[in-house]
Amino acid sequence: PTFMICMLLSLSESWFQTNKIKIMEWPAQSPDFNPIENLWDDIKNAVSELKPRNAEELWKVVKSSWTGIPVYRCQRLVDSRQHRCEAVLKNSGYTTKY
Repeated sequence: PTFMICMLLSLSESWFQTNKIKIMEWPAQSPDFNPIENLWDDIKNAVSELKPRNAEELWKVVKSSWTGIPVYRCQRLVDSRQHRCEAVLKNSGYTTKY
């Protein structure tokens, strides 16, 4: 399996180079780049606020919070991608306000 992963990675890198597509360096463990982390925080806040008493209540809160996230919230997070990248670069990969 490891050999196959390395081979696939090598082929992918070659394809990107051949097609002149630049690959962005992506630091490991980089929540500042990932807008989903903000949505998880929204759900955690709802759970903290509503204090479910058992697994069933917890699941209801999570589902309700997730389905209650407005589309504009997701769009704003996606639109912030450029600013997130700039902030991470400016901070040399260290934590940002995102």
